[in-house]
Amino acid sequence: MAKELSSLESEIEETRERLAATIDLLAHRASPKTIVSREITSVKAHFVDAETSRPRTDNILKVAGGVVGVVVALVLIRKIVR
Repeated sequence: MAKELSSLESEIEETRERLAATIDLLAHRASPKTIVSREITSVKAHFVDAETSRPRTDNILKVAGGVVGVVVALVLIRKIVR
């Protein structure tokens, strides 16, 4: 009986430690600093090749073209409205 109780106590303690580690990991992942860092890394990976550290000109040109298109559309709409 004492051996079963000791085994149960150690199992509960192990479970408690695993849960604490999981909660710490989740708290770290949900931290605003971690989220911002993860997003910055994601954006950088979109514009810079991780292996060669060279810019991905195709993605850069797509974004630049989109920005120019939006600006032109806004200017045209503004001229039409006036």
